Amino acid sequence: MNKFCDSHAHLTSEEVLPILPQLLERARLAGVDRIINICTCPETLRQGIEHKLINAGATTPHDVEKDGEKDFPVFEAAAKDLVAIGETGLDYHYEHSDRKVQQKFLVRYLHLATRMKKPVIFHCREAFDDLFAIVDGEYPKGAPAILHCFTGTMQEAEEVWKRGWYLSLSGIVTYKKSEALREVAKVAPLKQLLIETDTPYLAPQTKRGKQNEPSFMVETAVCIAAVRGASLEEIGKATRQNAIDVFGLFD
Repeated sequence: MNKFCDSHAHLTSEEVLPILPQLLERARLAGVDRIINICTCPETLRQGIEHKLINAGATTPHDVEKDGEKDFPVFEAAAKDLVAIGETGLDYHYEHSDRKVQQKFLVRYLHLATRMKKPVIFHCREAFDDLFAIVDGEYPKGAPAILHCFTGTMQEAEEVWKRGWYLSLSGIVTYKKSEALREVAKVAPLKQLLIETDTPYLAPQTKRGKQNEPSFMVETAVCIAAVRGASLEEIGKATRQNAIDVFGLFD
């Protein structure tokens, strides 16, 4: 059976937690044997630790204005046991938090990741120029990072690859109107490519309208394999190994 790693899923979100055992079993049956649980608040982090999941954590850019100050010490204290710091970054599309506050916490999380020698998971929407400028100034060159749920332009993708970061694609790449994103998938360096579900969001094309889950990521992998003219086995093996490498997992 082909094996896969879901590089970004909110397994301890309130939508998913009640069905977590069933969801993990369906993932196992689909060949998804590694899932990175993204914790965005102290409670999702507590649940991730309690369920012995593979956890990353930070306050999202959406929530830093409201929760950033009180939650940062929680993630800081847990950082040694996390596989990555994030998702952190900038979101100028929704702008639920003031841009300056988003930028301040991005810097704080970059410095935390540097101190703890952990990779960073970035969320970025309509803010790539500021993200690149801040990270270039505040994060060591060549330090590991993942641009999660990438939906930017080819030029922005090239900036990600140029910095040596990983680019993670979600179910959005399967959507009928995502031709430009499939072009990114087609030319992405295989050694810098990850696949995610962003569970419970962004179910792939044939599951749209349903709550997403890690077992659905195989459809995304099939799409990426098709546009690259590669086998599903090749895509699964490469992206799974990339996740193992960047998150420091054991095979």
